[in-house]
Amino acid sequence: MNASLNDKKEQEILVCPDAKSVALEAAATFVRLATDSIRERGRFTAALSGGSTPRSLFEILATPHWEKQIEWKKVHLFWGDERYVPDAYPESNFRMTLETLLSRVPVPPVNVHRIKTELAPAEAAAENYETEIARFFGTAPGQFPSFDLVFLGMGTNAHTASLFPHSNAIHETSRLVVAEYVAEVRMWRITMTAPLLNAAKNVIFLISGADKASVLRDVLFGDHDPERKPAQLIRPARGRLTWIIDSAAAAQLPPESYRLLSSRT
Repeated sequence: MNASLNDKKEQEILVCPDAKSVALEAAATFVRLATDSIRERGRFTAALSGGSTPRSLFEILATPHWEKQIEWKKVHLFWGDERYVPDAYPESNFRMTLETLLSRVPVPPVNVHRIKTELAPAEAAAENYETEIARFFGTAPGQFPSFDLVFLGMGTNAHTASLFPHSNAIHETSRLVVAEYVAEVRMWRITMTAPLLNAAKNVIFLISGADKASVLRDVLFGDHDPERKPAQLIRPARGRLTWIIDSAAAAQLPPESYRLLSSRT
């Protein structure tokens, strides 16, 4: 067992009955953290992710019941990673968020901090985003600002954001954002780095599906090998790490390692 990962008091594994329940739990957490952050600091900063579970989450947040619970004018949205494609392309994480959430809630356009994939080359887009993040938070070079919330997913190869196994990006220690051509997916990716993700106050993995069960067990309880399992790089320095997963993804985890949640409505 990898005690350094599993025994941290700041980490919690929550198991929901199904993928829809994962999205609902994530929505409730988003509302709670947004409410608390706005009350305490006057704004809420969140880095979003792509994928099917975030899509469901965004669709839920855009419904009247959930939308009215959030003071959207004080919410600032960023992206943990992006495919280096035009915003209009189906592969774009920004486009998915625009269609499912941004076009349906009253978040001011100035509060939407997208990765400008129209800039060329990809490294320029990464540098621009790094500058935008530092400017927004008012941090100096070498400092890592702290998002209130970062949502992450995990692939069947244990990648998270666009931190892929054996990539250069997983070794970055000083940059906030980097670009890299990922041969595995034959595409340029732009991603926040592990140090930036780990500076967040709350990091939440959203994981569903039986195809993730073995890799999730290996990431949480296997040997520490972030070169092969980049998701293991995510260890918030002072924040809280939460895994919200469905029962299929939790199938190979020790029952004593997680807390079961009932379905939300």
